[in-house]
Amino acid sequence: MARKQREIRLPAPYLKRLWLDPAKIADRAAYPFCLPFLQDEFELSFTSAITIIVGENGTGKSTLLEGIAALAGYDEAGGGKGYRPVDHGRAVERMGGALGAAFRASWLPRITQGWFFRAESFFSIARYLDEAALDVGGPPPDFLSHSHGEGFLRFFEERCQRQGIYIFDEPESALSPARQIEFLKLMRRMDDSSHCQVLMATHSPVLMAYPGATLLRLTKYGLEPVRVQDTDHFKAMREFCNDPDGFVQAVFAE
Repeated sequence: MARKQREIRLPAPYLKRLWLDPAKIADRAAYPFCLPFLQDEFELSFTSAITIIVGENGTGKSTLLEGIAALAGYDEAGGGKGYRPVDHGRAVERMGGALGAAFRASWLPRITQGWFFRAESFFSIARYLDEAALDVGGPPPDFLSHSHGEGFLRFFEERCQRQGIYIFDEPESALSPARQIEFLKLMRRMDDSSHCQVLMATHSPVLMAYPGATLLRLTKYGLEPVRVQDTDHFKAMREFCNDPDGFVQAVFAE
């Protein structure tokens, strides 16, 4: 019988620092180690319970989260410790496992509970949990009977009440603006509990605005602190909200 992990009294963050071990990298030219920000001196410190990473597509946000998830013991296709997504075969295209193996980390203490949420694999994992509940004779959570956004939020509510490290890769892709606000409230409950560490990559200015979070912008030069107001995402949204018609016409004129 698996031993239940004892709850730790220390508050989040539990993962304190992350860095690359050059000795564990066989080929510097191979992906993902060829990503510009993953140099030998790469290091990332976590000083708050919630860390949010922003940046354009292709900068390596998802790969970085996959690597951290693999380091934490989660499947890089999404899920938690001991859960194997139904569509795991697609994970062969990902390189999070290789990155996770090259990471070294400082934990205080090491937490093995939590979840890695990927929008693309949500339905696969929700189906797995529904079927697993039936296998043991219990009522199914029935996450799939809801709309995509409602199912996501219900799934988050169910999973995020426990102590652990939670990794979200662009959760807004499954959430309407109104549900993003509900997700903010869920983040607040997780934060108030003081026993949840959250790492999130997002394009949503709404989620970036979570108060007290460490907001980092990822570029080819690395990670740097940034204000919500200084992100390209916020600037584009502000221009659109100020003049929707003019914004769209300017886009067409480019």
